[in-house]
Amino acid sequence: MAFASVTDRYSDEQIREFYATGQWHRDTFFDMLEVQVAERGDRVFLTDDTSGGITFRQLRDRALSLAVGLRRHGITVGDRVSVQVPNWIEFAIIAVALSRLGAVLVPIMPIYRRDDVEYILGNAGVRLAITPQSFKKFDYAGMYTEILGAVDSLEDVVVVRGSGDLPNRAVSFESLFAEIGPEEAIAELGPGVGPDEPFVIVYSSGTTSRPKGCIHTFNTFACGSRLLAKGFAYTPDDVQFGPSPITHTTGLVTSIVLPLMHGAASHLIEVWEPVRGMAQIKERGCTVAVSATTFLQMLMDAYDPAVHDISSMRLWVAAGAPIPASFVTKAAELFPSLQVLSLYGRSENVTTTMCTVHDEPERSLTSDGRPLPMQSVKIVDELGDEVPRGEEGDIAYKGAMHMLGYLHNAEETAKLFTPDGHSRSGDLGRMDEDGYVRVTGRTKDIVIRGGMNISVRQVEDLLAAHPGVRGVAAVAMPDERLGEAVCLYLVAAPGYGDITLEMIKTYLLEQGVAIQKVPERLEIVEALPTTATGKIQKNVLRAQIAAKIEADRQQRAQSVS
Repeated sequence: MAFASVTDRYSDEQIREFYATGQWHRDTFFDMLEVQVAERGDRVFLTDDTSGGITFRQLRDRALSLAVGLRRHGITVGDRVSVQVPNWIEFAIIAVALSRLGAVLVPIMPIYRRDDVEYILGNAGVRLAITPQSFKKFDYAGMYTEILGAVDSLEDVVVVRGSGDLPNRAVSFESLFAEIGPEEAIAELGPGVGPDEPFVIVYSSGTTSRPKGCIHTFNTFACGSRLLAKGFAYTPDDVQFGPSPITHTTGLVTSIVLPLMHGAASHLIEVWEPVRGMAQIKERGCTVAVSATTFLQMLMDAYDPAVHDISSMRLWVAAGAPIPASFVTKAAELFPSLQVLSLYGRSENVTTTMCTVHDEPERSLTSDGRPLPMQSVKIVDELGDEVPRGEEGDIAYKGAMHMLGYLHNAEETAKLFTPDGHSRSGDLGRMDEDGYVRVTGRTKDIVIRGGMNISVRQVEDLLAAHPGVRGVAAVAMPDERLGEAVCLYLVAAPGYGDITLEMIKTYLLEQGVAIQKVPERLEIVEALPTTATGKIQKNVLRAQIAAKIEADRQQRAQSVS
């Protein structure tokens, strides 16, 4: 199975520029770990919920031992190895080992079940799958042994943290480690591969179709980590807090690659629960977090100043979904020493725009940041031409963080690019005169009401600030007269009382919202469906309301007949 190469994606001139400007380096993931071993080898790098932690040196030695064991098991350069584990230390050991071996990491979200897992394994041509025996009462090992016969490429299943008897054809993770010292391991493994070879295939958490495999080199990922570090004013004294899944871009970059590159520490929490999270922040002295907006919202809802202490935190970066201005304001009131920044990224290019610690705080209230240094972002129309500042269009990125392409999907890869090489995101936004971007919705997530295109971000932001609202999502619903109208899904705040559609309408009109944008239907729900990265699955909500409206129509027709 041939991958797209770095020269397929970038011109020789671009590659020279990326190296000359320091966006790309000659060092590999393993090389960077070796630097940390030399400088601070006995410092604890990574901890999780249950382990005592692992130092930089221990990570290097364990990864080398595993790399040799995998090689003796038959895994070689270019082979795909999937890893579906929670936020456990073992993930970092596996990631470093595969990188040193030249195999390609295929992380899979723990929430995925057989349908998605089998698709990813087959699409990526995975030879070896690594999984827990069980987690949160789900039998992962059993699922994988069932998949073994259904995916032609899959040869073996490796079980992490197994206990008792393993299923047939499954082997224990610990059995793969070779009894070998680091120098002997390096000699046996040979020179390895460079930083421009495929490093990871991250599957997008797409809300509308099968996930697409984004092929990244170590340099495309590392560039994102370098630029984020500048925006965060990151130092070796930082301790990253990691509630985001490390099997997705946000967690892999910010909880593993970023702190490892910069000699910082990192703490992983395997299941997000805000009270537990705050306790671990205090215990570990965490300073920086990058997560979906919903994580920060849940933390603020649970925070009790008489009980909780997160004063060690200096920075919380909200990504994955735009952060309402009301959250930033509330966070500033609750946590005076905590700076809240907004970040907009995607699996295809790590980070598109972000607010940095050097920006005026108000920028996180009004924008999702601007391009990082040496990166280009434009707002483009359907033809790929840049629109005037202030006008809405597709947010498009060009720079050194972009993936090589979608795996086995040259057609979809080609569709991404404008004539001048910017990659369309499918997200709508506006750019102001200073280059700051505000995400306003998705190109396929607009409401076309009576021929008028309505972006629902304004309605959602205003309602997010309402004291009676815990969560909100506005979506298109079918309307016989207008074609589409706005349906509002709302999670009510506990103890607030009844919330009605008329109450919502009045509130929004008082805030100056155009009548065309005001919701025409309200659905009160206990929770909003989200992807593992915290994005609200609006396609699920659109399907639900369309089905409900159709059922109501049929019932009316039957009663008339």
